[in-house]
Amino acid sequence: MRQWLAPAIPGSRLMGWLGPLLVTLFAGVLRFYDLGKPRAVIFDETYYAKDAYALLKFGYEHNTVKNADSLLLQHPPNLNIWGTGGSFVAHPPAGKWLIAIGEWMFGMNPFGWRFASAVIGTLSVLILARVARRMTRSTLLGTAAGLLLALDGMELVTSRTAILDIFVMFWILAGFACLVIDRDRTRAALAAKVMETGNESEFGPFVMHWWRLAAGLCLGTAVATKWTGIYYIAAFGIMVLIWDIGARRAAGVRQPYAGGFLLDAVPAFVSLVVVSGVTYLAWWSGWIFNAGGWGRGRVSGNPITAFVQAMPRLWDYHQQMWHFHTTLTVKHDYQSWPWNWMFLKRPVAFYYTEPSGCGASKCSREVLGIGTPAIWWISIITLLVIAGWWLVQRDWRAGAAVAGFLAGWLPWFYFGLGHRTMFLFYATPMLPFMVLSIVLVMGMLIGPADAVPIRRVMGAAACGAYVLLVLANFYFLYPILTGQILPYDAWHSRMWFDSWI
Repeated sequence: MRQWLAPAIPGSRLMGWLGPLLVTLFAGVLRFYDLGKPRAVIFDETYYAKDAYALLKFGYEHNTVKNADSLLLQHPPNLNIWGTGGSFVAHPPAGKWLIAIGEWMFGMNPFGWRFASAVIGTLSVLILARVARRMTRSTLLGTAAGLLLALDGMELVTSRTAILDIFVMFWILAGFACLVIDRDRTRAALAAKVMETGNESEFGPFVMHWWRLAAGLCLGTAVATKWTGIYYIAAFGIMVLIWDIGARRAAGVRQPYAGGFLLDAVPAFVSLVVVSGVTYLAWWSGWIFNAGGWGRGRVSGNPITAFVQAMPRLWDYHQQMWHFHTTLTVKHDYQSWPWNWMFLKRPVAFYYTEPSGCGASKCSREVLGIGTPAIWWISIITLLVIAGWWLVQRDWRAGAAVAGFLAGWLPWFYFGLGHRTMFLFYATPMLPFMVLSIVLVMGMLIGPADAVPIRRVMGAAACGAYVLLVLANFYFLYPILTGQILPYDAWHSRMWFDSWI
């Protein structure tokens, strides 16, 4: 029963870490190399780099002078950038607190404000490689998942820019990884209890899901970075309840549905909703316990009184934030709609100049926020394949990948129909689940260990050829992902569609 509910992961533990760590090292080199270049305030760094620095100085976001960006780019940086009063912000503070760590360590410069993004983007590769290995029971497929994420253009660009979306992706992925670990461990514990005592209760035994508490911390931090994380809490909450009911059915429990709702649903709600809510509030501590933040007013010297006093004002603040998000319809040159994202129809120019020094009459230098087409376009097919596989076979891995993708994609249709301004990089949290869909299809092509040898050879060859295609595609786009100076013709050859310009 233990093997049926939670089969062991085959292979060497050493190789299970070595492969993921190697691709993580590769990802780290790509993300940290020349991280301080271009020496500029790129796209939305104009908000988040300064907000993060304000959190260090005041504990809350603070207004800055109009020429703050140019002051920060002086040699040495001129840090006299503060205006008067707290600043209204559209997103919670968690991601900005993480950006602030890099600024505290390395100073208020491009490397400092991008450092945390690079760390988080690199660690995401390791987490995905390990969770894919656990899901597929294959070190090869897990390592392939990490490599594909490392080679995605959008993951690279958001890892080298001080914006929030890479942090949202990381915490959602970390929360998902905790849930997958919890699934293995609690199914093993359930099997042990059933084998020890039998199904004395028609609902089955109670099993404590400790890793779901960690998932709640991660998902709460995702919401405290951008509110879009809340859709993952809802999707993952339904997902784990389905897992729990399935585990009780597999263990032969007489009333698996009732057992799941009675013994698992309430603890799951506490872990994923209550813990997330407490975590979310904790990230607002700087605003709650310091006077001067937007709408905060005076703060009591008693922490309990200050907290109680802050809640109605924090609620008012959140209503203002919600109004901002639901009425933001200002047209932008690089805006796009969620139904276009997977086709990469309209990427975002994070940075573009026409410098000299490339040896041609006209030069271009760009940081283009775009995914690697060989990953994004093939994932359209693989997501459809695994969605069909889940419908036919009820494979939990396929269902989990589809649920993670849809939780990051479908909610934007509501805002898109209202013509809310949005951008391609909002799709960043979907990336790990797109990659999971690809490696799950790779596993189908290669087949199980006892498959016909010719199938495994041909399947492995096809998967290897695909990874090489991704590598070549990424290598070709790399100069416009990292702001390298190119002759205009070389730059233009990488603009495959007019909508990319």
